[in-house]
Parts: sequence; C-alpha cells; structure tokens
Amino acid sequence: MRRTVTELKAALRDMRVQLSLLNHHIGTRADLKDADLDCLDLISIYAPISPSSLAKRAGLHPATMTGILDRLERGGWVVRERDANDRRAIVIRVLPERNREMFHLYSGMDSLMDEICDGYGVDQLELIADFLRRTTGAGQVATEQLER
Repeated sequence: MRRTVTELKAALRDMRVQLSLLNHHIGTRADLKDADLDCLDLISIYAPISPSSLAKRAGLHPATMTGILDRLERGGWVVRERDANDRRAIVIRVLPERNREMFHLYSGMDSLMDEICDGYGVDQLELIADFLRRTTGAGQVATEQLER
C-alpha cells in the first residue's frame, strides 16, 4: 500500500509539473504571464468577482492584483464593471470573444482528456473525480495552514 501511495504522489507531482508547462506555453501564446493566466482562469470560474476576492483566491497582494487586472484589461481578456447590486463596487468578468480564443488554445488537451476518459467507466470516473476534489481540498487546507 505504501509503495502505491508513494507512486500516486509522484504521479500527482509529475502531473502538476506537466500542467504547469502546458499553462506556461499557452500563456506565452496568449501573451499572458503565468499569474495572469491563473487569475484569468479564476475570473472565468467565479465571475463576476471583485478584485479583492480575486486577490484572496489567488493568494496575491491587492497591489499585485491591480497590475494583473490592468494587463488583462489592456489585452481585451476582461472588463471591470460596476456591481449591479452595489454601484460603488467593481466586479470583473471575462470577455467571451477572448474566452473562445483560450478554449481553442486548450482544445488539444481537451481532446486528449476526452480520449483518456473514454477508457474508463462512469463509476471509475466518479471515483477519480472524487479523488481529485478531495486532493484539491487537501491543497486548500495546506495552503491555509501555510498562510497562518
């Protein structure tokens, strides 16, 4: 059992490195820094989101977030708008036109993931998804512990 767990952890590290390289290459193609791409992804998931909430989710200082949002806005990736519920507040959302461009850049990986998933049954995929969700949760807890 211990050997299998060690191999699993090594595989997760390898996957993290490979996905980081993929994201870096996609960021380079899209003329985005790694942190910009991460924030763009967070905005896509949680939009509309305030700059302060985004900074917290990304683990970045608000001043750093301002620079990232400035670059994303200049590049036509996002827009800052007044919050419909609180006109004093600002929220960020992704612009759909550029979002399609990002989908295109990830289409190769998306197709390969479809091929991989085709080799598993529904029960197996549900188990894998549960493992990944729980691993993500463990990463969040470990991050919070380091922030203390």
